[in-house]
Amino acid sequence: MTHYGTKGRIFNIQRFSIHDGPGIRTIVFFKGCFMRCAWCCNPESQSYEIQTLVENGKEKIVGKDVTVEEILPEILADQTYYRRSGGGVTLSGGEILGQPEFARDLLRACKECGLHTAVESTANAPFEKIEMILPYLDLYLMDIKHMDSAKHKEFTGAGNERILANARGIAESGVQLIIRTPVVPGFNDTPEEIKAIAKFAATLPGVREHHLLPYHRLGQDKYAGLGRNYALKGVEPPEKERMEYLLSVAEESGLRCQIGG
Repeated sequence: MTHYGTKGRIFNIQRFSIHDGPGIRTIVFFKGCFMRCAWCCNPESQSYEIQTLVENGKEKIVGKDVTVEEILPEILADQTYYRRSGGGVTLSGGEILGQPEFARDLLRACKECGLHTAVESTANAPFEKIEMILPYLDLYLMDIKHMDSAKHKEFTGAGNERILANARGIAESGVQLIIRTPVVPGFNDTPEEIKAIAKFAATLPGVREHHLLPYHRLGQDKYAGLGRNYALKGVEPPEKERMEYLLSVAEESGLRCQIGG
């Protein structure tokens, strides 16, 4: 079996995205995640199991098994837009490192077709899993959510020691690395917390950008549809002025910083 026959489990393919890497992109969302971030806007991505989500009163099956060969035509359908915009394909989740063989082989197939490749990942996995995908990767969009491991674990279900170590390993590999931080009120929205993340990001070899992503509640209704409670009910998204202030704090690191990514 070639890499085109490798199987994986996904829950969505989104075309014409402009927020998950450069240009116009197709996003492939993997099922399964190692973490349980309290603000996760894709709670249906967390479990690897195929689930039923109730949406607008209707049941929807979330998750399907596919091969690289089966989904590649949908990705390649927008090649014209990729070429014109400098776009390509982004693998997201969930956590793509939960299915490293599928991620590697899908990225490899996309590179063979001349596409720009990116992943969105917390890098919370053994580094050897990350090394599997690096040869076929142009851009790693990596979340660093907090520098304090105890607070990181309280809000995400996992400590941050391996994440921070892997960030340095990815940076040293030569693959382009952009650090992103979801700014969540009550979790990491103080200037001290953002400054600490930006200061760490600035120590990573070759890292030039730090993106601050404002917390939002767009996925809140999905929790009820899965029979779950939303942990941050009542938490309001940060105001524009607050984000701009935190942006100015992050810029003190010397990195190119922006709101959104």
